[in-house]
Amino acid sequence: MADKDGNDAMRIDTRLVRELARLLDSNNLTEIEVEDGDRKIKVQRAAPAAAAAPVYASAPPQAAPQLLTAPPMHDETPVGEPDGESVRSPMVGTAFLAAEPGAAPFVSVGDTVKAGDTLLIVEAMKVMNPITAPHGGTVKAVLVENGQPVEFDQPLVTLG
Repeated sequence: MADKDGNDAMRIDTRLVRELARLLDSNNLTEIEVEDGDRKIKVQRAAPAAAAAPVYASAPPQAAPQLLTAPPMHDETPVGEPDGESVRSPMVGTAFLAAEPGAAPFVSVGDTVKAGDTLLIVEAMKVMNPITAPHGGTVKAVLVENGQPVEFDQPLVTLG
């Protein structure tokens, strides 16, 4: 089809485009296309934000953490969380009990630690943050499992 200057150009029927846009809105469509001979008109809009939201794979379910305690001494009977001072997480992240997969854990129940010894690591935003003993003592309990997500102020290790 030639315009008044003799150039081949498609004339756009703006009234038809507006009507297609109205149909798009009234029927909650994201795209509509009309073909008439060799003339084709396609009107589309971006999908609604809710429909375009990314889907994230969820982590596999993990078993509930077990409370690891030192064996009772004499006539003591452990009930709930062992006596002692809990070392708490300073941040939200993932707890790691060893420096790398397959390595021995930093500490185990019954170990003696001194102030500044690394008890475990909390990874947050790809940064490995060592959690250290605030003072010397004996590890009474490790309250988290390797790879477990932890919350701010969550007890991680109990020292006695």
